[in-house]
Amino acid sequence: MPLWTEWWVWMSGALILATLEVLIPGYIFLGFAIGAAMMGLLILFGVSASGLALTLVVFAVLSLISYIAMRKYFGLKTGQVKIWDTDVND
Repeated sequence: MPLWTEWWVWMSGALILATLEVLIPGYIFLGFAIGAAMMGLLILFGVSASGLALTLVVFAVLSLISYIAMRKYFGLKTGQVKIWDTDVND
């Protein structure tokens, strides 16, 4: 049985990517971590792709969806402009 078909491998990858997000913030690794966690849950519940290529495509799509959702939720609202009232040296 190939290693990419094991749910715990995807969950371990999600944990590593989430840890990287804490060390290097920017919501980049968090999207991949959420995608890996969702992939692990899919495999745990019996939904799996037939090969490595299809598994990676599903992982990429899940990661992209989670990244877009995070950008929509955490991102700067449209039309919102940051106005500075004071100087950092004041």
